[in-house]
Amino acid sequence: MTDTRIPPPRTGDERTVLNNWLEWHRGTLAVKCAGLTDDQLRLCSAPPSTLSLLGLLRHMAHVERSWFRRVLNGEDIPKLWDKDRDNDADFNGAGKASVEEAFATWRAEVERARAISAATPLDAVGEHRGSDYSHRWILVHMIEEYARHNGHADLLRERIDGATGE
Repeated sequence: MTDTRIPPPRTGDERTVLNNWLEWHRGTLAVKCAGLTDDQLRLCSAPPSTLSLLGLLRHMAHVERSWFRRVLNGEDIPKLWDKDRDNDADFNGAGKASVEEAFATWRAEVERARAISAATPLDAVGEHRGSDYSHRWILVHMIEEYARHNGHADLLRERIDGATGE
């Protein structure tokens, strides 16, 4: 995969800046996973951890779905990867998971999140575990979530084939 990320703008309105930073981080995860075999994507960081690039991808599909669809849009939909049974199922199940399905699910959840976000004012509020969260807060949280996990992805990728970079 060629790196097609567009650096976030240094100026702009709030929505533009937030959306572009989120897109940068989504793209970064895709870049970290690009060009690897299924086995390389499933490779765990170090025993006993189940952290892998495929696990991160599955986790971020779940996070996209949860914050945009379940919380912000109020959709009554199930969690992904059997997370009601095992909170770490996105990571724990990655060793035998379909890479194709994980990428398709992540891409679909990202597309749905983009559509919900585009149609929702920044001040809109969703509810999660008895607390209110603004769309603005969710966008910032998603940037933070990707940024943190992209750090993990960078270390995993370097371990796999030595590739480093933003």
